[in-house]
Amino acid sequence: MAEPAYRNAGYEDILALPEHRVGEIIGGELYSHPRPAPRHARAYSALGYLVGGPFDGGRNGPGGWWIIDEPEIHLAGDILVPDMAGWRRERLPVLPDSAWFELVPDWVCEILSPATKRTDRALKMPRYAREGAAHLWLVDPDTHTLEVYSLQDDRHWRLLTILKGDDEVRQPPFEAVGFSLGNLWA
Repeated sequence: MAEPAYRNAGYEDILALPEHRVGEIIGGELYSHPRPAPRHARAYSALGYLVGGPFDGGRNGPGGWWIIDEPEIHLAGDILVPDMAGWRRERLPVLPDSAWFELVPDWVCEILSPATKRTDRALKMPRYAREGAAHLWLVDPDTHTLEVYSLQDDRHWRLLTILKGDDEVRQPPFEAVGFSLGNLWA
């Protein structure tokens, strides 16, 4: 008996997912995970406020960014949905009319959870590097840590620091305004 032909996942597979699932296509395969649990959601909501205010809104900060929660990003055949991403307005002066972005973000942030940790690290991090995202943050609400990465010229990540607990966050690309990492934890 012949094996069924393999078919790369397509956008229709994402659209067919139940409403409570987030879908991504990585390397032709569909990955799906539930909407975030409360501690996960709290971390990215707080981070959106702490980074978005000064950098997107320009409140007590330099402005000049678009900070977006759960943007859908189409890059080289992959469809990625980071927890947060940011684009410098000088690179993306106007938000796209489509429901997704086709320009790699300048900053990506993944909030790690048991359901997404492996995919975020093993599959998505290399793709963000390959496409040229300059900065990557990994936030872990379970261990109360923030890993800060910078993209090197050879398109590999360099770990700059790991912050924990209530450490002050003043890290690239948002070093102009600091905040306590403890504000992210429920």
